[in-house]
Amino acid sequence: MEIKDNTFARQFETIVPEGLLSVEYSFQEKKIFLTKINKPEGYENQAIIDQVLKSIMDIIIEKKFKLMPIHPRIVLFIKKNPVYKELLPPGIRI
Repeated sequence: MEIKDNTFARQFETIVPEGLLSVEYSFQEKKIFLTKINKPEGYENQAIIDQVLKSIMDIIIEKKFKLMPIHPRIVLFIKKNPVYKELLPPGIRI
């Protein structure tokens, strides 16, 4: 699965058969805030969403950013995958 970083729209994007799946972000200092998941209407394939989030986590690790998960679905993903808790800034607990 290819994840595109659309810096103009400030979102990570991938194409699924139903349409565009994206995760919006914003930056502040060396932190990336994942703010919203946009999915095609009626799209509920959680396994694909998790796969997209894992790919985004790999990008965040590669770029050495700290993660601020804002969207509840992303917070739940971090709780289910505690290996990514190391991306959280000091003092942030979920």
